[in-house]
Amino acid sequence: MVKEDIEQYLSEVKDAVLRDRYRIERNTRRQDNINLFLDYVIDEAKAKEILLSLTVMDFSEILHNEHEGFEAERLYVFGKEVTLLERNGGEEKTVPLYIKFNKLENCFVIVISFHEQRYPLTYYFS
Repeated sequence: MVKEDIEQYLSEVKDAVLRDRYRIERNTRRQDNINLFLDYVIDEAKAKEILLSLTVMDFSEILHNEHEGFEAERLYVFGKEVTLLERNGGEEKTVPLYIKFNKLENCFVIVISFHEQRYPLTYYFS
């Protein structure tokens, strides 16, 4: 895997985010994503800012989609430490995020995971 490929992918993702051609999954199967917005003072603008701040150094791995019918899709995993304000308690905290997305053929980005890391990530280029 070469850095340039990840930079290109990330550039296309950021372009989609800038044009509001993305969504963060917040359905019943994505409770961890919902919890991030419940536990911290974070809104769509802040989430967008975090996505746009990702760099190639935040890249961790590429996973194959395991959902039936979507096996050809490749999901890119990034990690990012961000400072967020706790919703209850009001303390600022450094929160390591787990961010996984899928860029569709039509350049629409689905942010599948956008939540606190459950375990530390290994960064591919560090």
